[in-house]
Formats: sequence, structure tokens, C-alpha cells
Amino acid sequence: MDQAIALTNYLNAIILGMVEGVTEFLPISSTGHLIIAGNLLDFTGPRANTFEIFIQLGAILSVLWHYRARLRVIPDAINGDGQAIGFILNLAVAFLPAAFFGFLFHSAIKKYLFSPITVAIALIVGGIIILWVEQNEREARVAEVDNMDWRDSLKVGFAQCLALFPGTSRSGATIIGGMLFGLSRRAATEFSFFLAIPTMFAATLYDLYKSRGDLTSSDIPLFAVGFVISFFSALVVVRALLVYISKHNFSVFAWYRIVFGGLVLLYAWNFPGAFAD
Repeated sequence: MDQAIALTNYLNAIILGMVEGVTEFLPISSTGHLIIAGNLLDFTGPRANTFEIFIQLGAILSVLWHYRARLRVIPDAINGDGQAIGFILNLAVAFLPAAFFGFLFHSAIKKYLFSPITVAIALIVGGIIILWVEQNEREARVAEVDNMDWRDSLKVGFAQCLALFPGTSRSGATIIGGMLFGLSRRAATEFSFFLAIPTMFAATLYDLYKSRGDLTSSDIPLFAVGFVISFFSALVVVRALLVYISKHNFSVFAWYRIVFGGLVLLYAWNFPGAFAD
């Protein structure tokens, strides 16, 4: 029996690690997918919540690895390079709004909004917004991340605040928000990746600190499996998405959100107890 439980837990870790890695940087909401997947797998509770927080680190590190050459600007900024300083300041400005509102409302959001139904509604609404933006595409004012100024960064930072609502998608909010504010599709996508680094590190480490009592040494192998799966699947998605957006828009992700959110609502309607806490 214990072996069967252990095998099930590792299978859950693989599935959830892949869900996190695949969905984190696509505009379809990783948090929403993890909430729904965790409920369907019956992998819930404090331990599961801590696991889901931990595997986000794997996804973050995939971005650090992919952009490792670009992130060498940090020492350049310390040495006084103007362009490098501007890049770092833009990230700091964009990070502040979500950090401020997230700190204020973090507990209330987790308590009242982390449910499959609210996620499904947010998926559908977000999908409709993406379709609207893509059908009313504006000429890009900012072609590259290096051409952004602090005002562009602040606007994207406030757009990121929408992702505090589970199911909205952090990457979706920042990419689509960036496009609305005049960034090219590539600039908005890359800035979303860069902004994920301080935002997700701060949120993940804060959550892990608060959940430290739920961690035990016996969890290390399970958490490590999810971490590794999340890292490699996220790395594949980041690279694939940059290739994809060179020739396509985000409409396919919008339709996915609408269909998936609708199926979740339909499932909840037919099986009312399926998502019970």
C-alpha cells in the first residue's frame, strides 16, 4: 500500500511539474492549471500547495538559463553602463506594483479566489480579451526591450497586477498589456520573461517561507522530481514560444482558454462535488 501511494505521489509530481513548466510562460495561467489539476488528481492541502510553490522555481531557472548571456548586464550596470542600468531600472519599476498589491492582498486572494470555478471564469474572460486585442492590433511603438522607458515598464507592471486573480495568467497580463501599451509582440513577450524573474522569485520565496512548517526531509525526492520536470518543460516552451510568435499571434491561446474554461464549468455543473474543498 505504501509503495502504491509513493508511486501515485511521484506520478502526480511528474504531471504537475509538466503542467507548471508548460503553462508558466504561455498566456493560459499556470496557477489556474495547477489548481484544476491538483483537484482532479486529489493532490491538495498544505503539502501539495508547498510542492506547487516549489516547482515554480524550476520554471524560473529555465528563464535564467535561456537568457544567461543577456543577464550578464547586471555586472555591467554595477560598473556604470547606461543601457544596462536602464534595463535593470525598468525591471525594478515594473516589479513594484505587483509586489505592493500582492503583499497587501496575498492572503485574501489565496483564501477566497483559489478555486477551479473562479479560475475557469478568469480563463474565459482573459481569452475574450486576448481575441479583442489581436483583432484590434496596433502598430508597435517599441520594437525591442532596450527601447522601453520607465513609463512603458510601469504600465506593464500595473498590467501584471491583474494576474493576482488566479486564472488570469501573469504572462498573459504582461504580454497583452504590453502590446496594448505599444510594445511589439516580441518585446512584450521577452519583457514578460525578464519580469518573471524578480516577480516569481519574490512570490515563490515568500510563499515557501510562510509554508516552511509543511516541509520535511522526506519530501525532497518528490519535490526534486517536480522541480526538474518543471525546469526542462519550461525551457522547451520558452524557446518554442519565441519562435512561434515570429509568425503567429496569440489567438490560439485565447481559444484554448475559452474552451478549457468552458469545459471546467461544464464539468463542475454536471459533477457539483468534483471540486469540493
